[in-house]
Amino acid sequence: MATVMVRDPVPTPLEDAEAIRKSLQGWGTDEKGLIEVLAHRNAEQRQAIRLAYEEHYQEDLIKRLESELFGDFEKAMYRWILEPVERDATLANAALNNNALPDYPVLIEMACVKSPDEFLVVKRAYQWRYKRSLEEDIASHTTGDFRKLLFALASAYKYDGLEINAPLAKSESDILWKLIEKKSYNDDELIRILTTRSNAQLNATFNMFKDEHNISITKSLLEDPANEFLVALRIVIRCISNPTKYFVKVLRKAIHHPGTDEDSLTRVIVTHADKDLKVIKEKYYERDSVTLEDAIAKETSGHYKAFLLALLGN
Repeated sequence: MATVMVRDPVPTPLEDAEAIRKSLQGWGTDEKGLIEVLAHRNAEQRQAIRLAYEEHYQEDLIKRLESELFGDFEKAMYRWILEPVERDATLANAALNNNALPDYPVLIEMACVKSPDEFLVVKRAYQWRYKRSLEEDIASHTTGDFRKLLFALASAYKYDGLEINAPLAKSESDILWKLIEKKSYNDDELIRILTTRSNAQLNATFNMFKDEHNISITKSLLEDPANEFLVALRIVIRCISNPTKYFVKVLRKAIHHPGTDEDSLTRVIVTHADKDLKVIKEKYYERDSVTLEDAIAKETSGHYKAFLLALLGN
């Protein structure tokens, strides 16, 4: 499922730390050397390297990399070398501190794709790092309908089992249909259903919705494509119903965005390379008949391109 190709045999953490130190010394940084080491180590190995580097050189590896690298490559490397839950906390904080509208897809992805226990760990890491709860920051950085939706998603601890209640799916699909028909997209009942029911229960509700009304719930929310809140609701539903398909959509949009949306591209590659990026790659090819590697190689350049391609398994 992961795409990271770990070298065999794997050097010791100290040997890797020494190789990284060598790449960082001298007149110019050896970016290829950094990629050769760090892009071919799993999360546990990367954390061992960070610790070995700090203990041996009395220097924070992340801070040193930030001072030596720049641009999209620096941002991607920084996110990659962070411990995964630490990375999620920083991504959530950056999303909330976006200049205009918070980068709500990042928050929705975490709340809807991660298991309740995984998301709880992220929230604890957020609180430890920023001395504030994620819910607190959502409340202070958002307003109106977005605050209502994002706060509800962040606050919920949902049931994570596979059991479903068919009569409940029927009744709640009817509620959703009536509210969408009335364009009451911000109704408390609609928010309650989407943010408190288990993913299994919601998928049963979404299937019932489509069976009874001959239209998917996401298509029923396309009434105003420019309405950002409707976009957010569709992202919630897509992350719950088919996260792999959703991430393929994010990658396609990022790659074909004028100038390329490097932030979204980096986020998906870096956060999934240790987990399920292989499946996302396969679905991307099924959708476009172009490999994700070829698509990225065409739209990126330099060390940033080399690093992403290495994470993809090249």
